[in-house]
Amino acid sequence: MNNKLKRMRKAYKKKDVKAMIKSHNIGDLKKFEASHHHYEGRYLKSIVYGGLDGIITTFAVVAGVAGASLSSGILLILGLANLVADGISMAVGDYLSSKAERDFYSTEKEREKWEARNYPKGEKQEMIEIYMKRGLSRQDAQRLVNIISKKKNLLVDEMMIEELRMINDVKSSPAKNAVTTFISFFIFGLIPVSAYITDLIFPGTIKNPFLFAIILTIIALLLLGIAKFKFTRKHWIRSALETLIIGGLAAGVAYLVGYLLSGLA
Repeated sequence: MNNKLKRMRKAYKKKDVKAMIKSHNIGDLKKFEASHHHYEGRYLKSIVYGGLDGIITTFAVVAGVAGASLSSGILLILGLANLVADGISMAVGDYLSSKAERDFYSTEKEREKWEARNYPKGEKQEMIEIYMKRGLSRQDAQRLVNIISKKKNLLVDEMMIEELRMINDVKSSPAKNAVTTFISFFIFGLIPVSAYITDLIFPGTIKNPFLFAIILTIIALLLLGIAKFKFTRKHWIRSALETLIIGGLAAGVAYLVGYLLSGLA
C-alpha cells in the first residue's frame, strides 16, 4: 500500500489534523493516484476471497469425510476433486461477472455519450438537479456544471458517477482476476488436505492428520482474515475472528452431517 495513503489513514484514525495536512502534500497527484490504485492491490480481493472459499469448502469436505469415519483415500479423492472443480467454477464465475460489469459499464457510457452529444441541454439540466439534491444552490450547481461541461468526457464521467453510481476500474482484467482467484483457491484449498497428502507420501509421519488439518486451517483462516482487513478496514482482530468463526461453522456443520450419515457409507 502507498506510504502516503498509510499516513492519511493513520492521521484520520488519530484525528490528527496536522498529520493529515502534511500527508496531503503530494507533488505528483497523478503518480499518487496510479500508485494508490496499484498498491491497494487490484487483485487482493480475488486472492483473499478465493483463498477463503478454497480453505472453507475443502476443509468442509475434509470435516464431513472425517465425521463419517471414511478412509484417507476417499478423503483425498473428494477433497482434491472439490478443489479443482470448485476452483474452476469460481474462476469462471469471477471472469464472467467481471466481464459483464465492464461490458455493462461500456454500454451505459456509450449511451451517456450519445445523449450528451445529441441533447447536451438535457444532460446539463440533469446534473444541475443532481447537484442541487446534494445541497448546492441552483446558481452554484449551474456554475459547476458549466465548468465540467467544457470537457465532454468529464461531463460523461460525472454522469456515470453521479447519475448511475458507476465507476470503471479500467486496469482490472477479468482474465487476470479469474486466474488469480483459481490460483488462490487451489493453493489455500490444499492446506486442509496437506496433512493427508504428507501421510500418504510418508506413511506414519502424521499420527492424527485431521488434527493437523484443523490447526493448519485455523492458522490460514486467521491470516486471510487479517489480509481481508486491508480492504474492509475493520479491526484486524475482528476481521480475523469473523473469518475463523464463519469457517468453523461451515466445517462444524459438515462434520456433524458426516457423522450423522456415517451409517450410509
